[in-house]
Amino acid sequence: MSVSVELKQNIDKMHRLFDRDKTVITRMVNPAGWPACEICLFFCDGMVSSASINESIIKPLTLMAPPPEKTDRLRYLEQSVVQSNEARQSGDWDDLVYSMVYGDTILFCSGCDKALVLNTKGFAMRGIEEPDGETVLKGPREGFTEGILRNLSMLRRKIRVSELKLEYMTLGSVSKTVCALCYIDGIVDSAVLLEVRRRLQTVAMDGILDSNYIAEMIRDHKKSPFKTIGTTERPDVVAAKLLEGRVALVVDGTPVVLTMPGILIESFQSSEDYYVGFQFAAISRFLRMAGFLLAISVVPVYLALMTFHAEMLPTPLLLSIASARQGVPFPSVLEALTLLTAFDLLREAGTRTPSAIGQTLSIVGGLVVGSAAVEARFASAPMVIIIAFSGITGLMIPKLKSAVILVRLGLIALSACAGLYGYILGMAALMMHLASMQSFGVNMLSAGPLSELGSHEDSLMRAPFARMKKRGRFLSRGERS
Repeated sequence: MSVSVELKQNIDKMHRLFDRDKTVITRMVNPAGWPACEICLFFCDGMVSSASINESIIKPLTLMAPPPEKTDRLRYLEQSVVQSNEARQSGDWDDLVYSMVYGDTILFCSGCDKALVLNTKGFAMRGIEEPDGETVLKGPREGFTEGILRNLSMLRRKIRVSELKLEYMTLGSVSKTVCALCYIDGIVDSAVLLEVRRRLQTVAMDGILDSNYIAEMIRDHKKSPFKTIGTTERPDVVAAKLLEGRVALVVDGTPVVLTMPGILIESFQSSEDYYVGFQFAAISRFLRMAGFLLAISVVPVYLALMTFHAEMLPTPLLLSIASARQGVPFPSVLEALTLLTAFDLLREAGTRTPSAIGQTLSIVGGLVVGSAAVEARFASAPMVIIIAFSGITGLMIPKLKSAVILVRLGLIALSACAGLYGYILGMAALMMHLASMQSFGVNMLSAGPLSELGSHEDSLMRAPFARMKKRGRFLSRGERS
């Protein structure tokens, strides 16, 4: 059903669509100089700017003069009366409803079979601030917010060229969430871009409330604990990845932006690596990679040595551990799993509580639980130290948090059954799994030791910027001019 030329029918239609919705405001306007014209405005209270409606729409309408004879009324209102930075005509009711609930004002005029959609958005949004999960000591401190236009403006400010393309799309049959596919024409890998478009067309959900809804549906290897799509809340990170030939997806309503393809090495990268000297960046990145290896290995190796290979430990160390374990009624495997569960409970509680209380809870809770467990002989002091070391190193790489937990549990099970042989088998299976993973046609270990791209300038270590010859350094093959 299209818009009727009868104003009363259009008003009745809007009242039926938004029955019992008190936030929808109806405003009748009768121009003093044009009595034959009747105008009705519809807008959602709280979603619009009242000053914009009063000064740019209602005031010009009440003071306007009649148009010349045989002039299209709606076009006259659009071009010569209302003072909105964005105005368009539409006769589709679905489009009118969607626009109004998103902050636009709908103008119906008697004798017109279309309506005017006027941009009056004015809903409140969170201000720009640094993301809590990606803080840096040096470098930009701004992060994305929940408003897509503000996020795209921050991205435009980083990349000021016409080659930056923003393709809009709507996902979610009920939520009608606006998304923007961002890439740099001439740098982006065309095969990756086509694959991303194809997968986005297959997304079929009622509501898209966060970018993770989309990520889970379009990612490769959906059952793997390792994510094949990058996520970030920082505009500088997204800009850098676009310059590498990747594609970014900005979703309205969330500050988390998806970057594709995602590879393993970027889980160990930090935006601060590019704002400090390359020597210090290399040390920091090496520590993160070592932290991941220790987080998944230190507990399984300890269990393997204590259960199957005690002869490999020095005698004084073995006697010390045996003395500490006297009176502990549980086997080492159960002891490790219990302490790991307690550590994850404390970490989760500290994350979900307010910041000041959460920090205190994490510190005091860890000390109290650890000391009480040792004194009560529920756990040995060496095991508490091993679990704490594994947990702390796991916190160094928050992007691999879920992968660390699942891989560590798998290695613990193998080590408890077959000792160091089981651990080695598990690590080999892990490397085979990573080597077989793809992200939009790109191997997960690309830009790493097994890469065949011929560009290792920003993989295990960051080379000086003067030696980064390739403009993209990842997917793009363009040489810098």
